[in-house]
Amino acid sequence: MWHTTRLAAFDLETTGVDVEQDRIVTAAVIGLGGNASTEQHEWIADPGIEIPAEATAVHHITTEYAREHGKPAHVVVDQIAEELVAQIVMGEATIVGHNVPYDLTLLDRECRRYDLPTLHDRLAHTPLHVLDTRVLDQYGLPYRKRPSKEQGARQLITLAQVYQLPWEESEAHGCAYDALMSARIAYRIGTLAHMRRMDWPERIKHHRKAQLHHLGGLTVAELHAAQIEWAAQQAAGLQEHFRKTDPAAVVDGSWPLRPLEASCASN
Repeated sequence: MWHTTRLAAFDLETTGVDVEQDRIVTAAVIGLGGNASTEQHEWIADPGIEIPAEATAVHHITTEYAREHGKPAHVVVDQIAEELVAQIVMGEATIVGHNVPYDLTLLDRECRRYDLPTLHDRLAHTPLHVLDTRVLDQYGLPYRKRPSKEQGARQLITLAQVYQLPWEESEAHGCAYDALMSARIAYRIGTLAHMRRMDWPERIKHHRKAQLHHLGGLTVAELHAAQIEWAAQQAAGLQEHFRKTDPAAVVDGSWPLRPLEASCASN
C-alpha cells in the first residue's frame, strides 16, 4: 500500500511566493515510514537578499537572523537536493508535501541560479515519485467550503482538521512541522483509501461525492501519474472560477514541477 512505503517529507520556507525569483530561507527533508527509522534534516540559509516583512510574519525568520545563523545559499541548495536524491535513490522514498509544485519548482530555480545540477539532473534515470496532499485531498473529497473567510478549503491546517490531526499554530509554518504534517495527512488519506467505504468515519462519509476509495490499490508510480492529470483538472476548474471576475486569469496546472519559463532561462 502506497501510504506505508518509505516517504521523504519535504517543505521550504522562503522569501515570498514567486518560484522564479524568491529564495529559500529554511528547508526540511524528513525520511520516515517504510519500517525504517526516521531521519530529520533541516537547514537555514542566508538567502543573499532581504527577507520581506510579509515573509518573516509567516516563518518568523528575519534577514538579520538568517545572515547570522544561515549557511551560504548555494551550500544549502546543494545539500537539500543531495539529501532528496539520497532519500529517493538509497531509501527508495517517495517525496511527500503539500502543494509540491511550489517547493520543487523553487528548488529547481535555486539550483539553476547557482549553476548546480537540478534534482532531475541528479536523479538521471531514477524515477521521481511524488505524493501531493493538496491534489490527493481535492480528488478524494472534491467539494468543501472554506472553513472561514481567512482559512482556505485546501490549506494544510484545514486538511489537518478534516483528517483529525492535532494542529499547533505556534509551530505551523516551520518547515519541519509542515513537512511532517503533510506526511501524516498522506498516511490518513491512504488509510481511508484502503478501507471499505462503509467503515469510513461519519465525517468522511458525509462529504459530497467522496471518492477516496479510488486512491486504493494503486502503486506509487500509478498514483504519481494520476496526480499529473488530477492537478491539471483542478487547475482548469480554478481558472474557470477566477475568470468569472478576471477574464485574463491563468492557473498553472503543471505538476509536480512547473516548466522553466523562457524568459527566466538566463536568470
